[in-house]
Amino acid sequence: MSLFLQALVAGLLLGGVYALIAVGLNLIFGVVKIINFAHGEFVMMAMYATFWMWSAWNLSPYLSIFIITPLMFVFGMALQRFILQPMQNSSPTMKIFVTLGLSILLQNLALVLFGGQFRSTQFPWGEKNVTVFGVSATYGRITAFVVALVLVAVLFYVMKKTLIGKVLRALAEDRETAGLIGIPVKNYYLVAMGLGTAITAIAGVLIAPFHSVFPLAGAHFTLLAFVVVVLGGLGNMVGSLVGGLFLGAVETLVGTYIDPALQLVAVFVVFIIVLLARPQGIFGGSASNAEVGLK
Repeated sequence: MSLFLQALVAGLLLGGVYALIAVGLNLIFGVVKIINFAHGEFVMMAMYATFWMWSAWNLSPYLSIFIITPLMFVFGMALQRFILQPMQNSSPTMKIFVTLGLSILLQNLALVLFGGQFRSTQFPWGEKNVTVFGVSATYGRITAFVVALVLVAVLFYVMKKTLIGKVLRALAEDRETAGLIGIPVKNYYLVAMGLGTAITAIAGVLIAPFHSVFPLAGAHFTLLAFVVVVLGGLGNMVGSLVGGLFLGAVETLVGTYIDPALQLVAVFVVFIIVLLARPQGIFGGSASNAEVGLK
């Protein structure tokens, strides 16, 4: 039982970060209507930035987050303005090709700049253990989980209660009608892409103290984010949170009790089962969808 609780807690803590990554992907898809196959590379970029700030300046990841987040927000806006926005009205297939090409570009750029070796942000405080009722966890994982939950809650509040959130939800529902009533659609697309990229970057900073980064690390996070989004329902932030926690728990429990090499296999088995049983996702298509998601 103690082993089970240890694995479950570790999985849930990791799942909180997965949820944050998926929320960023969901926001971009829900508002901008772009399936971003370079999403995991945003995580990778933030992890590399965290590592180099720690290595070069001995800057704590929990301080570098205040530098990396606005920079990634600007990066997301520039990406939308100069690459994605000109092709906003093109076919979904073309958008997929562009984001997939961007993913390959960022992977190879990281390979050229940083080499292929694994790099870890060795932050001593983040590696300290705390034990409660026989279950141990590092401060780094606990901090990542708590910050992820707080950010998801803040984003949920922003989307439901603030003017900018209501505008983004209107764009997610019907961008043509939103444009007809005077909403500057292109400007808010910049905000949505910047916000989604910044949220994803925060997840990358939070995960850096306990997860190595290398040029292909982003592909792993992209796959996990898509699985979480589909499990929870497209455009549904609460579904992304629940899906991320569930996925983290499944991944860790399979690695503990069966074989670490089968973790991704188990993830995709669950993914296929959910697609067959409920294609719209666990929370997708419900009557309360308007109350819990972007739609």
